Amino acid sequence: MLYLHFYYGKPQQKVNIFDMIYEEKIILEYLDDNGLDIFSLNNLREFEVISEKQREIALRSLINKGYLKIIERGIYCRHNFSDELIIGSFLVKNGGIAYWSALNFHGLTEQIPNTVFIQTNQWKKSKMIFGVQYKFVQVNEKKIFGYKTEGYGNHKFNITDIEKTIIDSFDQPEYSGGYPEIIKAFNNADLDQNKLIKYCKAFGNRAIIKRLAYLTELLDKPKMEKFIRFALAARNEKYTPFLSYGEKKDKTYRRWRLILNLPEEDIVNMAQS
Repeated sequence: MLYLHFYYGKPQQKVNIFDMIYEEKIILEYLDDNGLDIFSLNNLREFEVISEKQREIALRSLINKGYLKIIERGIYCRHNFSDELIIGSFLVKNGGIAYWSALNFHGLTEQIPNTVFIQTNQWKKSKMIFGVQYKFVQVNEKKIFGYKTEGYGNHKFNITDIEKTIIDSFDQPEYSGGYPEIIKAFNNADLDQNKLIKYCKAFGNRAIIKRLAYLTELLDKPKMEKFIRFALAARNEKYTPFLSYGEKKDKTYRRWRLILNLPEEDIVNMAQS
Protein backbone atom coordinates (compact mmCIF):
# COMPACT_ATOMS: atom_id res chain seq x y z
CA MET A 1 0.00 0.00 0.00
CA LEU A 2 1.36 3.45 -0.97
CA TYR A 3 1.34 6.12 1.75
CA LEU A 4 2.33 9.78 1.96
CA HIS A 5 3.47 11.57 5.09
CA PHE A 6 1.32 14.68 4.89
CA TYR A 7 1.97 17.69 7.12
CA TYR A 8 -1.19 19.68 7.93
CA GLY A 9 -0.92 22.08 10.84
CA LYS A 10 0.57 20.01 13.63
CA PRO A 11 2.00 16.49 13.45
CA GLN A 12 2.68 14.60 10.24
CA GLN A 13 -0.14 12.37 9.14
CA LYS A 14 0.19 9.08 7.27
CA VAL A 15 -2.21 9.24 4.34
CA ASN A 16 -3.11 6.55 1.82
CA ILE A 17 -2.42 8.21 -1.54
CA PHE A 18 -5.26 6.37 -3.30
CA ASP A 19 -7.73 7.44 -0.63
CA MET A 20 -6.56 11.05 -0.95
CA ILE A 21 -6.94 11.01 -4.75
CA TYR A 22 -10.48 9.71 -4.27
CA GLU A 23 -11.24 12.45 -1.73
CA GLU A 24 -9.83 15.13 -4.06
CA LYS A 25 -12.05 13.78 -6.83
CA ILE A 26 -15.09 13.93 -4.51
CA ILE A 27 -14.42 17.60 -3.71
CA LEU A 28 -13.89 18.62 -7.35
CA GLU A 29 -17.04 16.80 -8.42
CA TYR A 30 -19.01 18.56 -5.68
CA LEU A 31 -17.71 21.94 -6.85
CA ASP A 32 -18.61 21.08 -10.45
CA ASP A 33 -22.08 19.80 -9.59
CA ASN A 34 -22.88 22.94 -7.60
CA GLY A 35 -21.18 25.44 -9.91
CA LEU A 36 -18.83 26.67 -7.19
CA ASP A 37 -15.88 28.73 -8.44
CA ILE A 38 -15.54 30.48 -5.07
CA PHE A 39 -16.51 28.81 -1.81
CA SER A 40 -15.97 28.58 1.92
CA LEU A 41 -15.47 25.64 4.25
CA ASN A 42 -19.12 26.02 5.20
CA ASN A 43 -20.09 25.13 1.63
CA LEU A 44 -18.14 21.89 1.90
CA ARG A 45 -19.59 21.05 5.30
CA GLU A 46 -22.99 20.68 3.63
CA PHE A 47 -22.03 17.21 2.37
CA GLU A 48 -20.72 14.42 4.56
CA VAL A 49 -19.20 12.01 2.05
CA ILE A 50 -15.80 12.47 3.64
CA SER A 51 -14.79 13.48 7.15
CA GLU A 52 -13.59 16.93 8.13
CA LYS A 53 -10.04 15.61 8.58
CA GLN A 54 -10.07 14.01 5.12
CA ARG A 55 -11.49 17.19 3.62
CA GLU A 56 -8.72 19.34 5.12
CA ILE A 57 -5.99 17.07 3.78
CA ALA A 58 -7.60 16.82 0.33
CA LEU A 59 -8.03 20.62 0.14
CA ARG A 60 -4.37 21.17 1.01
CA SER A 61 -3.35 18.69 -1.64
CA LEU A 62 -5.57 20.38 -4.28
CA ILE A 63 -3.98 23.72 -3.39
CA ASN A 64 -0.47 22.28 -3.64
CA LYS A 65 -1.32 20.79 -7.03
CA GLY A 66 -2.66 24.12 -8.28
CA TYR A 67 -6.33 23.17 -8.67
CA LEU A 68 -7.45 25.60 -5.95
CA LYS A 69 -6.21 28.90 -4.48
CA ILE A 70 -6.57 30.31 -0.98
CA ILE A 71 -8.29 33.72 -0.81
CA GLU A 72 -8.13 33.89 2.97
CA ARG A 73 -8.48 31.42 5.80
CA GLY A 74 -11.52 29.24 5.11
CA ILE A 75 -12.25 30.78 1.68
CA TYR A 76 -11.03 29.28 -1.58
CA CYS A 77 -11.51 29.54 -5.33
CA ARG A 78 -10.68 27.69 -8.52
CA HIS A 79 -7.15 28.27 -9.82
CA ASN A 80 -8.39 30.38 -12.78
CA PHE A 81 -10.98 32.45 -10.90
CA SER A 82 -10.14 36.12 -10.34
CA ASP A 83 -13.32 38.26 -10.54
CA GLU A 84 -12.46 41.01 -8.05
CA LEU A 85 -16.05 42.22 -7.48
CA ILE A 86 -17.27 38.71 -6.66
CA ILE A 87 -14.29 38.08 -4.40
CA GLY A 88 -14.76 41.43 -2.62
CA SER A 89 -18.45 40.86 -1.99
CA PHE A 90 -17.82 37.26 -0.85
CA LEU A 91 -15.41 38.47 1.83
CA VAL A 92 -18.08 40.29 3.86
CA LYS A 93 -21.24 38.90 5.40
CA ASN A 94 -23.07 42.21 5.51
CA GLY A 95 -22.34 44.83 2.87
CA GLY A 96 -20.85 44.81 -0.61
CA ILE A 97 -19.04 46.69 -3.35
CA ALA A 98 -19.34 50.48 -2.92
CA TYR A 99 -17.76 53.94 -3.35
CA TRP A 100 -15.36 54.38 -6.30
CA SER A 101 -15.74 50.73 -7.37
CA ALA A 102 -19.52 51.16 -7.56
CA LEU A 103 -19.16 54.46 -9.45
CA ASN A 104 -17.05 52.63 -12.00
CA PHE A 105 -19.47 49.69 -12.26
CA HIS A 106 -22.43 52.03 -12.89
CA GLY A 107 -20.50 53.92 -15.58
CA LEU A 108 -20.38 57.15 -13.57
CA THR A 109 -16.61 57.56 -13.75
CA GLU A 110 -14.09 56.99 -16.50
CA GLN A 111 -11.38 56.40 -13.93
CA ILE A 112 -10.61 52.79 -13.05
CA PRO A 113 -9.68 52.57 -9.36
CA ASN A 114 -6.72 50.35 -8.53
CA THR A 115 -8.44 49.37 -5.28
CA VAL A 116 -11.70 47.49 -4.76
CA PHE A 117 -13.78 49.35 -2.15
CA ILE A 118 -16.11 47.28 0.03
CA GLN A 119 -18.58 48.67 2.54
CA THR A 120 -19.30 46.61 5.66
CA ASN A 121 -20.46 47.08 9.23
CA GLN A 122 -17.60 44.90 10.49
CA TRP A 123 -13.95 45.89 10.88
CA LYS A 124 -11.76 44.08 8.40
CA LYS A 125 -8.15 44.78 7.56
CA SER A 126 -7.35 45.84 4.00
CA LYS A 127 -5.48 43.20 2.05
CA MET A 128 -3.90 42.29 -1.26
CA ILE A 129 -5.41 39.25 -3.01
CA PHE A 130 -4.00 37.94 -6.30
CA GLY A 131 -2.35 41.31 -6.94
CA VAL A 132 -5.52 43.36 -6.25
CA GLN A 133 -5.86 45.71 -3.26
CA TYR A 134 -9.11 45.42 -1.27
CA LYS A 135 -10.17 48.26 1.04
CA PHE A 136 -12.87 47.50 3.63
CA VAL A 137 -14.72 50.61 4.81
CA GLN A 138 -16.49 50.10 8.12
CA VAL A 139 -19.74 52.07 8.59
CA ASN A 140 -22.56 52.13 11.08
CA GLU A 141 -25.03 49.31 10.55
CA LYS A 142 -27.80 51.80 9.74
CA LYS A 143 -25.88 52.69 6.56
CA ILE A 144 -25.95 49.10 5.28
CA PHE A 145 -28.78 49.39 2.76
CA GLY A 146 -29.36 50.23 -0.88
CA TYR A 147 -27.68 47.17 -2.36
CA LYS A 148 -28.59 45.29 -5.50
CA THR A 149 -27.47 41.84 -6.56
CA GLU A 150 -25.64 41.43 -9.85
CA GLY A 151 -24.48 38.29 -11.59
CA TYR A 152 -25.92 34.81 -11.30
CA GLY A 153 -25.40 31.56 -9.44
CA ASN A 154 -22.08 31.40 -7.62
CA HIS A 155 -21.05 34.56 -9.49
CA LYS A 156 -23.45 36.87 -7.66
CA PHE A 157 -22.22 39.93 -5.82
CA ASN A 158 -23.77 42.77 -3.84
CA ILE A 159 -23.16 46.35 -4.93
CA THR A 160 -24.71 49.66 -3.93
CA ASP A 161 -27.26 50.94 -6.43
CA ILE A 162 -26.81 54.31 -8.13
CA GLU A 163 -28.64 56.41 -5.54
CA LYS A 164 -26.86 54.80 -2.56
CA THR A 165 -23.52 55.07 -4.37
CA ILE A 166 -24.01 58.83 -4.81
CA ILE A 167 -24.90 59.32 -1.13
CA ASP A 168 -21.97 57.15 0.04
CA SER A 169 -19.59 59.07 -2.21
CA PHE A 170 -20.58 62.43 -0.73
CA ASP A 171 -20.35 60.92 2.74
CA GLN A 172 -16.78 59.68 2.21
CA PRO A 173 -15.33 61.31 -0.93
CA GLU A 174 -11.84 60.05 -0.08
CA TYR A 175 -12.98 56.54 -1.05
CA SER A 176 -14.75 57.73 -4.19
CA GLY A 177 -12.11 59.53 -6.20
CA GLY A 178 -12.55 62.95 -4.60
CA TYR A 179 -14.95 65.80 -5.35
CA PRO A 180 -14.15 66.18 -9.07
CA GLU A 181 -15.20 62.57 -9.62
CA ILE A 182 -18.31 62.57 -7.45
CA ILE A 183 -19.60 65.92 -8.76
CA LYS A 184 -19.26 64.61 -12.32
CA ALA A 185 -20.91 61.35 -11.29
CA PHE A 186 -23.84 63.20 -9.72
CA ASN A 187 -24.30 65.28 -12.85
CA ASN A 188 -24.31 62.19 -15.10
CA ALA A 189 -26.40 59.91 -12.89
CA ASP A 190 -29.99 59.13 -13.83
CA LEU A 191 -31.46 59.35 -10.34
CA ASP A 192 -34.77 58.14 -8.98
CA GLN A 193 -35.72 61.08 -6.77
CA ASN A 194 -38.13 59.01 -4.67
CA LYS A 195 -35.40 56.49 -3.90
CA LEU A 196 -32.93 59.31 -3.24
CA ILE A 197 -35.33 60.85 -0.71
CA LYS A 198 -35.88 57.49 0.98
CA TYR A 199 -32.15 56.87 1.25
CA CYS A 200 -31.38 60.38 2.52
CA LYS A 201 -33.94 59.90 5.28
CA ALA A 202 -32.38 56.57 6.27
CA PHE A 203 -28.84 57.97 6.09
CA GLY A 204 -29.71 60.93 8.29
CA ASN A 205 -27.03 63.40 7.14
CA ARG A 206 -28.39 66.92 6.58
CA ALA A 207 -25.07 68.17 5.17
CA ILE A 208 -25.25 65.67 2.32
CA ILE A 209 -28.85 66.60 1.59
CA LYS A 210 -27.94 70.29 1.33
CA ARG A 211 -24.96 69.59 -0.94
CA LEU A 212 -27.04 67.42 -3.25
CA ALA A 213 -29.86 69.95 -3.37
CA TYR A 214 -27.44 72.79 -4.15
CA LEU A 215 -25.87 70.75 -6.97
CA THR A 216 -29.29 69.80 -8.30
CA GLU A 217 -30.21 73.45 -8.80
CA LEU A 218 -26.78 74.63 -9.92
CA LEU A 219 -26.54 71.92 -12.59
CA ASP A 220 -30.24 72.19 -13.48
CA LYS A 221 -30.82 68.48 -12.97
CA PRO A 222 -34.25 67.49 -14.35
CA LYS A 223 -37.11 65.67 -12.61
CA MET A 224 -35.89 66.52 -9.12
CA GLU A 225 -38.64 68.89 -7.94
CA LYS A 226 -39.86 66.52 -5.24
CA PHE A 227 -36.32 66.08 -3.93
CA ILE A 228 -35.85 69.87 -3.73
CA ARG A 229 -39.05 70.19 -1.69
CA PHE A 230 -37.83 67.44 0.62
CA ALA A 231 -34.42 69.11 1.00
CA LEU A 232 -35.95 72.49 1.81
CA ALA A 233 -37.96 70.89 4.61
CA ALA A 234 -34.93 68.95 5.88
CA ARG A 235 -32.39 71.81 5.96
CA ASN A 236 -31.36 73.36 9.27
CA GLU A 237 -29.97 76.78 10.12
CA LYS A 238 -26.40 75.58 10.55
CA TYR A 239 -24.04 76.54 7.73
CA THR A 240 -22.08 73.65 6.26
CA PRO A 241 -18.97 73.84 4.03
CA PHE A 242 -19.72 72.58 0.53
CA LEU A 243 -16.41 70.74 0.59
CA SER A 244 -16.17 68.62 3.71
CA TYR A 245 -12.47 69.51 3.83
CA GLY A 246 -10.49 72.59 2.84
CA GLU A 247 -10.51 76.22 3.91
CA LYS A 248 -13.67 77.94 5.06
CA LYS A 249 -14.45 80.92 2.83
CA ASP A 250 -16.61 83.93 3.65
CA LYS A 251 -18.96 83.38 0.71
CA THR A 252 -22.18 81.70 1.76
CA TYR A 253 -25.32 80.50 0.02
CA ARG A 254 -28.29 81.20 2.25
CA ARG A 255 -30.90 79.07 0.46
CA TRP A 256 -29.01 75.88 1.29
CA ARG A 257 -27.07 77.16 4.30
CA LEU A 258 -23.75 76.35 2.64
CA ILE A 259 -20.30 77.85 2.89
CA LEU A 260 -19.04 77.89 -0.69
CA ASN A 261 -15.40 76.93 -0.24
CA LEU A 262 -15.22 75.97 -3.91
CA PRO A 263 -16.07 78.50 -6.66
CA GLU A 264 -19.26 77.74 -8.61
CA GLU A 265 -17.34 77.98 -11.86
CA ASP A 266 -15.03 75.20 -10.69
CA ILE A 267 -18.00 73.06 -9.63
CA VAL A 268 -19.63 73.42 -13.06
CA ASN A 269 -16.34 72.62 -14.79
CA MET A 270 -15.96 69.48 -12.68
CA ALA A 271 -19.50 68.38 -13.52
CA GLN A 272 -18.97 68.83 -17.25
CA SER A 273 -15.42 67.53 -17.54
